[in-house]
Amino acid sequence: MEPTTSVPGTQAIARAARLLRLVTAAGSDGASLQELAVAADLSRSTVHRLLSALKSEGLVDRDGASTRWMPGPELFLMGSVAAARYDVTALARDIVRSLAVKTEESAFLSVRRADETVCLLREEGSFPIRSFVLSEGVRFPLGVASAGLAILAFLPDHDVDAYLERHPELEDSWGRAHGPRPLRTRLAETKERGYAVNPGLIVEGSWGLGAAVFDRSGRPEWALSLTGVAFRFGPDRMAELGRTLLAHAHQLSARISSTRR
Repeated sequence: MEPTTSVPGTQAIARAARLLRLVTAAGSDGASLQELAVAADLSRSTVHRLLSALKSEGLVDRDGASTRWMPGPELFLMGSVAAARYDVTALARDIVRSLAVKTEESAFLSVRRADETVCLLREEGSFPIRSFVLSEGVRFPLGVASAGLAILAFLPDHDVDAYLERHPELEDSWGRAHGPRPLRTRLAETKERGYAVNPGLIVEGSWGLGAAVFDRSGRPEWALSLTGVAFRFGPDRMAELGRTLLAHAHQLSARISSTRR
């Protein structure tokens, strides 16, 4: 969304930040100018101008052979500094690995960033058929993937109401199941169950479970999740997976609470 403030330069900053998120979300393969223009809903000339400015500052880079845009070296340096304050992957890595080992499914840690979740960690399970919906750097709106559904479900009601008011496009972008009424139903089910279930709503046949991870004040700021093929998520096994997922999420919440100040 474009900012409504009249502060000079705000729109350009917001657009540049949007492009940075899109470039990093593209991962190691990078993204083409056309792909970025479509995703950002901007003209190719505007995107090229902004990317060129970001490249001159080292925030993005352009591969000479493929001409695709990728994260630049300055992002690594900035991220290294910010990680000391915001990154919990060091605390979570062994827990995510344990979750993958015990369930044999792919396990993930995601963090809430404003109205989205961003995947920070992925650990592969031993089951040979895997889902590749989620990987490091991939973003989803809250309420779409199981991690974001779990986080949204445990936010205060007024925050949920405000989020849905800000994002009336969810249904058009992600399908009828993400309209306000069915989404609120899934949020209520998630709170009652304790963990979120995504029954193949992003990619058909790829299921996900998500459990919120809380900070010291009790706010859901992260989530652990599992993904796998549908036949692995039958009713009996899903209940077992849910209990295992919740136990690991509680463990990580307790670890974060005891170590972060």
